[in-house]
Amino acid sequence: MSQIHRDELKVARERAVLVAVELPGDRLPFDDRMHELEALVSTAGAEVVGHLRQRRRLPSGRSFIGKGKLEELHGLVELVKATIVIFDHDLTPAQVRNIELETCCKIIDRSELILDIFARRATTHAARLQVEIAQLEYTYPRLRAMWDHLGQVTGGAPVGIGTRGPGEQQLEIDRRLVQRRRKQLRNELNTILSRKEREVASRNQDHFTVGLVGYTNAGKSTLFNRVSDGGGAFANDKLFATLSSRVEKWNIGTGTSVLVSDTVGFIRDLPHHLIASFRSTLEETVHGQLLLLVLDVADPMAREQLRIVEETLDSIGAIEQPRVLVLNQVDRLQRPDDLLPWLKDFPDAVPLSAKTGEGSEELSQRVLEIVLGPQSEIEIEVPLASGRIVEFLERRTEILDRRYEDNRVFYTVRLGRRQGEQLLARGNDARVDGKHLREAFETLWPAQAWGGSPVKGRDGVLEDSVADSGGSSGN
Repeated sequence: MSQIHRDELKVARERAVLVAVELPGDRLPFDDRMHELEALVSTAGAEVVGHLRQRRRLPSGRSFIGKGKLEELHGLVELVKATIVIFDHDLTPAQVRNIELETCCKIIDRSELILDIFARRATTHAARLQVEIAQLEYTYPRLRAMWDHLGQVTGGAPVGIGTRGPGEQQLEIDRRLVQRRRKQLRNELNTILSRKEREVASRNQDHFTVGLVGYTNAGKSTLFNRVSDGGGAFANDKLFATLSSRVEKWNIGTGTSVLVSDTVGFIRDLPHHLIASFRSTLEETVHGQLLLLVLDVADPMAREQLRIVEETLDSIGAIEQPRVLVLNQVDRLQRPDDLLPWLKDFPDAVPLSAKTGEGSEELSQRVLEIVLGPQSEIEIEVPLASGRIVEFLERRTEILDRRYEDNRVFYTVRLGRRQGEQLLARGNDARVDGKHLREAFETLWPAQAWGGSPVKGRDGVLEDSVADSGGSSGN
């Protein structure tokens, strides 16, 4: 027998048939839904060999699709030699079992597919914990269906009266094992979450934090690598390339830096238990002081993706921060005029190409304006004993002039409102025109500039705001 060379060895890919049902009230066109499902399947490592669609007023309780379509699916599976059928919907355990019996093929739904992708991509300890918790959340209500085959001991009757014994005992054992494991994982994850919250809170005290958020595969990691000093985020043209957050410094100009974080992307119908499990990853988003909502403007589904991202941000509590819409991948637009409707609807949006760097300077300038807030040139009288205030002015402001008299130093600085917030956090010993800092700052910047929530813009996108996010600028 001839020796098989290693470069001739190939791992067989699963052959997948995709199934979707069109229901009244669906927001996305069928073709767009199938295109996204194909991208998910490709990310999971399978090969699409067939499609099946059906229009229904309501899903079938027994098999989601109708009886005739179920027979058609069986024939399609045999024709294309499929090894797996993937539904673009969440199925009940009974529906999965019934379809499997009819088609003699493995059946998974959308949530299980996404969980599989997350399991493949999870690299950090926290991400692996979160994936396992989500998988247990998904599996727990399906345990009874996994043990229905034990009903055959009484002539095929379903599990229930007359079938108590080993099967029932095993079901309860499995449930206890799942609950015990889930509790153990949650305790371990809560420890990580508590540490993460402390880290984020500490970081927000010393630095202004910016979170990159958006639909999966919108170019967030590419933008992160473009603007950050360290870069190093994994950027790939696949869904959910990023599952754990990464934080780096971003120099936005005039000696001012912020911390920018890259986070997991969102997607339509993301399983709710997956969002809950990835809370620690999303902590960067929830507590970020500014959110850059990155959108692939060249994607035909961009408007729907924008809606999904906004709804997801609202659902996880990221509602207080100002949001800036970043129209990414403008280099992929077929015509420059295709950008005009977006700029008409969102005049404060920033067009950008993370790949080529076009528009990155404009984005830095926009972030700088938000970080500094309204600026004023003022003279501050500081006692030399107030070391924290002196250190802040020397390191984090633009000093135009300084002079020393007795035990005091007089600074002429260009100061932004947010810098004023951080200066106040370091003490109130300094004076401006004989007034304490807070009194002077409230005169310089009206009260409405010191607090409030972000303002909804056109189509619900949050526009730039001078709302107080409780943060500070940093170097």
